[in-house]
Amino acid sequence: MSRYSKKNKLSEKVNEDAMKIARATQRPGQTKEQTRLIARGIRKGIEQYKKQQSARSRELDKKLKKVAASVPGEVSKNDITQPAEVNTSRLPWLLLIISWLLFAVLAAAWMTLK
Repeated sequence: MSRYSKKNKLSEKVNEDAMKIARATQRPGQTKEQTRLIARGIRKGIEQYKKQQSARSRELDKKLKKVAASVPGEVSKNDITQPAEVNTSRLPWLLLIISWLLFAVLAAAWMTLK
């Protein structure tokens, strides 16, 4: 087994990101200790945000499983999140064909006038 978990690596990345943000917003005359405190607060905010997102993701997965279990037949996650395919109208194609035909007629008429 590996000695270091993925959480530690993620935490290091969060620490680096928090420090970058803290340094970017640093005011003139601000001490290093104040910058570290700001970085710590930013890190806690990032970690809290990630926890909320993972909790929302788990809740969504639970709801998708309930829906899949209640609906007869096989329903996949892609079927639920993908919008239904829209039937296209023939009107745009008809207008395109008519415009090209008119262009061809006008071009031929213009060529005969020259």
